[in-house]
Amino acid sequence: MAQKEAPKAVENILEAIRQAKSILVVGHIRPDGDCIGSQVGLALALESAGKEVTVWNQDPVPDKLRFMDPEKRVRKPSSGHRFDLVIATDCAALDRLGKVAGYLPDGVPLVNIDHHASNTRYGKFNWVSPREPSTGELIFDLCKWAGWKITQPIADCLFTAVSTDTGSFQYPSTTPDTLQTAAELVERGANLGQICQEVYQSYPLTRIRLLRHVYSNFRLSDDGRTAYFWLRKRDYARAGAGTEEAEGLIDHIRAIEGVVVAMVFEEAEPDVTRVSWRSKTPNVDVAAIAQQFGGGGHKAAAGARIPGSPLGVQRRVLTAVRKAFKAAKSA
Repeated sequence: MAQKEAPKAVENILEAIRQAKSILVVGHIRPDGDCIGSQVGLALALESAGKEVTVWNQDPVPDKLRFMDPEKRVRKPSSGHRFDLVIATDCAALDRLGKVAGYLPDGVPLVNIDHHASNTRYGKFNWVSPREPSTGELIFDLCKWAGWKITQPIADCLFTAVSTDTGSFQYPSTTPDTLQTAAELVERGANLGQICQEVYQSYPLTRIRLLRHVYSNFRLSDDGRTAYFWLRKRDYARAGAGTEEAEGLIDHIRAIEGVVVAMVFEEAEPDVTRVSWRSKTPNVDVAAIAQQFGGGGHKAAAGARIPGSPLGVQRRVLTAVRKAFKAAKSA
């Protein structure tokens, strides 16, 4: 497939990278495969280009993703550093950086590379492309436009990024270009066997306990079109699990026949609930629902942190989903 022409935004980013010697790469709180794969993959590419690279994230790399970062590049933020450039990957808003935002050096240009339609364009240089189902695909294109060699470790990172954010290429956001990118990454050495083993086939027993909780406690509403469950701090404690082990649990209720919208209500802090949505139809845009509560994301996957009593949040969210069903029916 012929290489696409680099957008002006990318040309500006590459020029900023060329002028920088020391670069900081940051990502969003509670990092997933796309976040870590994009962060580490980009860091490796920048290092191969002769840059001094530091990688920060508020939260640790989830156990199942540590294979991408054997040298433990991803660290918590700290004071006393100087950088020429900061690059944020897969982060839709500055506050999604969590504590990292408070450590960003004043006056240093910030590059924002992301694929969320709800991105707030918070950087000096913004490359936001919602048509791509993952930021990993953007980093892959960036590497090719820059002429950086995509080594086997980089290919592992970017393939994992693309695979996890497309539901292992099952989500309707997957495009022919996505599959082409995956094929090219395999050609460059992405180890499919190891990636599948680490990401999809090596769950700890604690996660299985969480999954048992999900199957025992999920609820259906709207004639079976809506499925949801709660995860409270006591549920994690009983399972002996960390919050990172909740990643992907929503897909188990999303897969129920007849379910159109799946949701997880998670206790974040007193009177704050973290809600995640998944939609199986383009007729119900869950990003639009999330935006009603100050959140965002994609049409098929979105999230928000909502203040209020748990029961009150649940009622408001279920009402918003019900209204979305009615709007889709009348459209």
